[in-house]
Amino acid sequence: MNIFDELKERGLVFQTTDEELLRKALTEGTVSYYGGFDPTADSLHLGNLVLILTMRRLQLAGHKPYALVGGATGLIGDPSFKDAERSLQTKETVQEWTGKIRAQLERLLDFDNGDNKAEMTNNYNWFENLTFIDFLRDVGKHFTVNYMMSKESVKKRMETGISYTEFAYQIMQGYDFYELNQLHNVTLQLGGSDQWGNLTAGVELIRRKANQSAHVITTPLITDSTGKKFGKSEGNAIWLDAEKTSPYEMYQFWLNTNDDDAVKMLKIFTFLSLEEIEEIRVKFDEARHERFAQKILAKEVVTLVHGEKAYAHAVKISDILFGNGDLKELKADEILTGLKAVPRYEIKSTDDLALVELLISAGIEKSKRQAREDITNGAIYINGERVTELDYVLNDADKIDEKLTVIRRGKKNNFVLTY
Repeated sequence: MNIFDELKERGLVFQTTDEELLRKALTEGTVSYYGGFDPTADSLHLGNLVLILTMRRLQLAGHKPYALVGGATGLIGDPSFKDAERSLQTKETVQEWTGKIRAQLERLLDFDNGDNKAEMTNNYNWFENLTFIDFLRDVGKHFTVNYMMSKESVKKRMETGISYTEFAYQIMQGYDFYELNQLHNVTLQLGGSDQWGNLTAGVELIRRKANQSAHVITTPLITDSTGKKFGKSEGNAIWLDAEKTSPYEMYQFWLNTNDDDAVKMLKIFTFLSLEEIEEIRVKFDEARHERFAQKILAKEVVTLVHGEKAYAHAVKISDILFGNGDLKELKADEILTGLKAVPRYEIKSTDDLALVELLISAGIEKSKRQAREDITNGAIYINGERVTELDYVLNDADKIDEKLTVIRRGKKNNFVLTY
């Protein structure tokens, strides 16, 4: 199957400039292409991963990727789908974030092997010494204000206001495409669907300034079956940086994918073949409650982003927290991450550490009678171990890393006591 047709089959093509010409180019020879990543944060996230993996698919098909980190455009800010002006970051901050993003990209694209090995570039290299006058004369003259105002990213902001800084962003991104075209014969740019106006600005500049044709592919905004933007968890992005979103949290995110979305996400976020995914779909549909597709999805993506050891550790944390494992095998921080949503109670120096009294003060039980009954019936666990002594008193041996104790009532009701 032609790589372009595979991208469409996986749901990764939202728009393109000329489908037939692009399919032909991708079939007949090696195409140099690029995707851009602005350092607007110190890490990329799942939304960026869609673009990165699309770039990787093209690379595996024999085409050559250029990963552009926007050291210059990151200082300006893209207005696309933003309700208000971005806060401008310092040059030092942008440089620091640029380095972190480069490191993430280097884990996901192949920069070492073959004639089509990936190359990294930074648009600060060509903007740094470009004067404002030269930019206006050599680039700005090729764009009319009418053309720029017709872009959806600009029109959406006209009512609330847009600065000239962000208004000019599309020209800067267009110039990136032109520079890469001239330097490396890059003829294809990839980007999210919200970038269509910025991407086609580059196609237009290459046509006007270099009298050459170029192509664009946009990937769709990934949403779940309810229409919610995918990659958000309780309002927080799922980051690729393990310090911001742990491998365990990412594992749980994928494991909790809606049944109606699981196969779709396998096509988008994994390198399993379409034939393998179809086999998974058939087995998954036979017993959806077993979450067969979600388990494979979680394994594939966490391993891809963080490695096999991180995936195995995420599974271990899950098994211990939600199975019958020994909580003391985990670090306190891992437990706090895994039980982030459960109730917590900070033990004060004045608290009575007798178990019955503590169950009341921590809000785990409503009455002493109920507390004694649950202890006697074996429904109370301390760090995963059943406690049935009515006179039990918490002690230092019950502290994990001197920071916390986990009390469970019944099979699923966890509570975290912190010190």
